[in-house]
Amino acid sequence: MRPKVYIAWRIPDEIEAYLAEHCSLRKWKGETPIRYEELKDELKDAEGLLLGEGRIDAELLEQAPHLRVVSTISNGYNNLDIEAMKHRGVIGTNNPGISNESVADLVLGLALAAARKIVKLDRYVKEGCWTRGIDSSWYGLDVHHSTIGIIGMGGIGQEVAKRAKAGFDMKVLYYNRSRRPEVEHRLGAEYCSLEELLTQSDFIVVMLPLTAQTEHLIGDRHFDLMKPSAVLINASRGSIVNERALVEALRARKISAAALDVYEFEPVNPDHPLLNMDNVITLPHVGSATAKTRFNMVMSAARNLVAALKGETPPFLIREFKESVQN
Repeated sequence: MRPKVYIAWRIPDEIEAYLAEHCSLRKWKGETPIRYEELKDELKDAEGLLLGEGRIDAELLEQAPHLRVVSTISNGYNNLDIEAMKHRGVIGTNNPGISNESVADLVLGLALAAARKIVKLDRYVKEGCWTRGIDSSWYGLDVHHSTIGIIGMGGIGQEVAKRAKAGFDMKVLYYNRSRRPEVEHRLGAEYCSLEELLTQSDFIVVMLPLTAQTEHLIGDRHFDLMKPSAVLINASRGSIVNERALVEALRARKISAAALDVYEFEPVNPDHPLLNMDNVITLPHVGSATAKTRFNMVMSAARNLVAALKGETPPFLIREFKESVQN
């Protein structure tokens, strides 16, 4: 008997065909992402789950007695209750590294868009407001030869540093839990404290995983340290930045702009004050959203799932489950 797998995300036909060679499939057919209660109902006999988004917790696992593997398409996995999964004997896989370059591309795009007021000026032209020559209110910030501070020098942070250095001749500062001498040598980055990074950087890029230690890492006192001309860019996890503090900093002009691809709660509430600020660029969590990268992420998730269901060690086993597999 082939293992039963539930696909909770719309995936390319080619990848579905690959899974069908190894597994008995059922899939979500809705146009919108599957909701928690619906997912709970669908997992009663599933041994494997291919997950796009949504939380996996103890309550859901109680309704999935046969579940052995959760293969998430994403790199981040803060939506998985690791301890609850380990308690039930369920392992998890993710896809580190596959989206690094696409996310880094977006970060530099956000830096340019925020610095040169591209979104605001595009709207200005389309609304018929361009009736005279250049106004000083249209002036932006130079990206070239400026200073970028990267909080979190993992794979994506390194790709951002590479683009900033090679493409815009930027000075690269970074703050990381541990110093990375090889990165400093290879990319010309300079290690500094978080406080030094915040006071010196023109562009501050948040590139950290969400953990108990990083939640609300950036708050009121940190915005007080930033330059009034600074631009904050977050394309990692929304809860690393305290959004209340960010809104207050923007209103008080403690920083000049923010460019966000992630939020504390997603989808972001349409009434959120950030959406009504003309010095904030907001995107719907699309850091990895290129056709090639998304295909590669889904294919990798499928391979992880098949390997795990065969009893093999999957290519990208989440590190917290490595001991479980070895035992």
